[in-house]
Amino acid sequence: MEPLPGMEKLKRVTIVAESVVSERIQEDVLRLGAKGYTTTHAEGRGSRGVRASEWEGHNVKLETIVTPEVAGKILKYMEDKYFQHFAVIAYTIDVEVIRAKKYR
Repeated sequence: MEPLPGMEKLKRVTIVAESVVSERIQEDVLRLGAKGYTTTHAEGRGSRGVRASEWEGHNVKLETIVTPEVAGKILKYMEDKYFQHFAVIAYTIDVEVIRAKKYR
């Protein structure tokens, strides 16, 4: 497939976290330079096992498209602020977008 005119490479940052820190992470992502994000309910199993009850709450998956510089800031902040104390994972994927100005 030939690239479309105006296509630009950016990063999609995905963060999966326990719901107790979801709102804080949303605020952090915006403060670190993201222009917006999408959140969805997430379920799964990982190093901390499976959430066994409503009492523990659900997981939230947050996705945002940002420049590589902002992606680096977000990942570093997640590592420093959340990884040690909460069930949080974060990763990036290269994406190609049209209307890249929307994400800057």
